[in-house]
Amino acid sequence: MKLGVVGLPNVGKSTLFNAITHAGAEMANYPFCTIEPNVGVVAVPDERLDKLAALYNSKKVTPAVIEFVDIAGLVKGASRGEGLGNKFLSHIRECDAIAHVVRCFEDENVTHVENTVDPVRDIETINLELILADIETVQKRQDRIRNAARGGADKAAAVEFAFLEKLMAHLEKEQPASCLPVSEDEKIMLDNLFLLSAKPVIYCANISEMDMGADEENLPLVKQVREYAEKHKAGVIVVCAKTEEELAEMDPEDAKVFLEEFGLKESGLNKLIKASYSLLGLISYLTAGEKETRAWTIVNGTKAPQAAGKIHTDFEKGFIRAEVVDWETLLECGGLTGAREKGKVRSEGKDYVMKDGDVVLFRFNV
Repeated sequence: MKLGVVGLPNVGKSTLFNAITHAGAEMANYPFCTIEPNVGVVAVPDERLDKLAALYNSKKVTPAVIEFVDIAGLVKGASRGEGLGNKFLSHIRECDAIAHVVRCFEDENVTHVENTVDPVRDIETINLELILADIETVQKRQDRIRNAARGGADKAAAVEFAFLEKLMAHLEKEQPASCLPVSEDEKIMLDNLFLLSAKPVIYCANISEMDMGADEENLPLVKQVREYAEKHKAGVIVVCAKTEEELAEMDPEDAKVFLEEFGLKESGLNKLIKASYSLLGLISYLTAGEKETRAWTIVNGTKAPQAAGKIHTDFEKGFIRAEVVDWETLLECGGLTGAREKGKVRSEGKDYVMKDGDVVLFRFNV
């Protein structure tokens, strides 16, 4: 999974990126200090892996990973090439989802491109640029199929053109493509356009260190972000980028104590990963043994043969069955042999829909 970290200049975007990836992107109190996207690959924290690896004395542990891309700051007019607009837009197009960092703190020492702090205005500034870029994409597609659609001679083109007109009317109202109600057939056409405003979004409300603690969800600026996100079917997490930066320098035990002092259960990174998985409908199944214990990320609803194909295409082609046991049950039984003896291992066929936390041994023959 590739997540694009975006936001207006000086909202704490690169600070947050550094904290969650330890990638060391340059930070400065001026726009566009991130010109080429910085990339960091982050292991997805998963206690299940550690426990299974201990059970099997695994030589190798391989977690699922998320690739974070820190994308250059955006200003008004990016869709027309202002600032670093064209690069910004092209890098977003390559991502599966967007983590949109929104400034929800006042600090006279940190400049704001609009001189005032207004999270909804900032969100709409970026969203409008994405929508304007999408309008251009839709116009190009309309021009390409206009002649084929004319008169209804090419029925598929005529159907697509009618959908494009509906989509264009929606975008011209400054509404993101993600909010357009579509049928299953229309969703296929929408997905094929790879529109920027159709991508799932998580808003990262970046608060000050002074505002951290139990009441952060009720901060006025955070509430504005939540209300906006609810209307636009987006996710929201509350983070303090500066604190995340401090946590990144600590060992795990000290970080745990630090979070507890603020009444927090988890880091911003964990919040962001959970929100990303939820937004994209992702789950992980597990394989475990002496050689390796590993997490495999799949879309919720994936059937056993396709899940096997994540390991190797031969597993899917020659799929016979999947031997499945829940990870907690496997631990309680002391391993696969014990789980079999207690009748806890299920033999599942081609129609089995994988569940989060399944530990699987695939049987196949090619």
